[in-house]
Amino acid sequence: MKILVLAEQRQGKWNNTSFETLAAAQQIAKDTSSTVSALVIGKGVASLASELATKSISEVLLVEHDLLEAYTPDGYCIALSHVISSAKPDLVLFPHTYQVRDFAPKLAAMLGKGMIADCVGYRNEGGKLIFVRQMFQGKTAADVTFQGATPWFASFQAGAFRADLVAAHPSGKAPVNSASVDLRPEQIRTKPLDLFKEAKSAVDLTQAPLIVAIGRGIKAPENIPQAEALAKALGAEIAASRPICDEGWLPMERQIGSSGQTVAPKLYLALGISGAIQHVVGMKGARTIVAINKDQNAPIFEIADYGVVGDIFEIMPALTEALEKAK
Repeated sequence: MKILVLAEQRQGKWNNTSFETLAAAQQIAKDTSSTVSALVIGKGVASLASELATKSISEVLLVEHDLLEAYTPDGYCIALSHVISSAKPDLVLFPHTYQVRDFAPKLAAMLGKGMIADCVGYRNEGGKLIFVRQMFQGKTAADVTFQGATPWFASFQAGAFRADLVAAHPSGKAPVNSASVDLRPEQIRTKPLDLFKEAKSAVDLTQAPLIVAIGRGIKAPENIPQAEALAKALGAEIAASRPICDEGWLPMERQIGSSGQTVAPKLYLALGISGAIQHVVGMKGARTIVAINKDQNAPIFEIADYGVVGDIFEIMPALTEALEKAK
């Protein structure tokens, strides 16, 4: 089987979830004796293709075109349809980003193929790939398989796989091959405007390596500065469960969970968070989860790597002081 991974970039910068998807592709390839290639689309992105070639893949396909400098669903769908037609992959994998959600279903429909979106895992049963999707805000999971002829399309949720597990190329570098596409201005039916920019105070928690998150156990907004001090001492971003953001104690862009952001940091420190499934689905991909809660039966301890049963108002200042001394 031939696997093709779309590595997403914007303005010459990677979306890190692309490497999580590449890690998934490498694992699938290992389980199914398949090959993996990667695709980079844009203009002036040869350096990114060269960087991608250092990973353990058979080749990097580079598509550069003036009309692909700015993202448009028409441009990406046409370019990808040409690449798929020539490369003939059996499985095309995407990171489940906002951009992919915009164009990938359209691409699958153009080619008359099925797509399984927002997967959190897969299994290989007797040579048959089974993809796993969460349903009902993570309360249950569904096993989904493809029907019909390849190519098949699937996207993986952020945090489903660890980007740091992407294997390097065994001999140093894979070949980078340019792929030409026939793309004309009249085929682009939308006009890209300036990129949307978040407010200066906003943060993309999906890119944060360290996160300190607070839940109902923080009790009142005047207690949040203690958690912020701990986050600052740790060099982490502050985040919260939904009740905190619903109360307006922290802005909505700080919310983790099924109705907020999905994150996969190196360290997730949960302070006074009970561990409702709606929150857990947004952070269970963290490499290390440390939970502090005075309720020893809190569900968060079921997924935590390290659990501390105690009062966060005693532990937060002590941790902050210890971190400051360590500096």
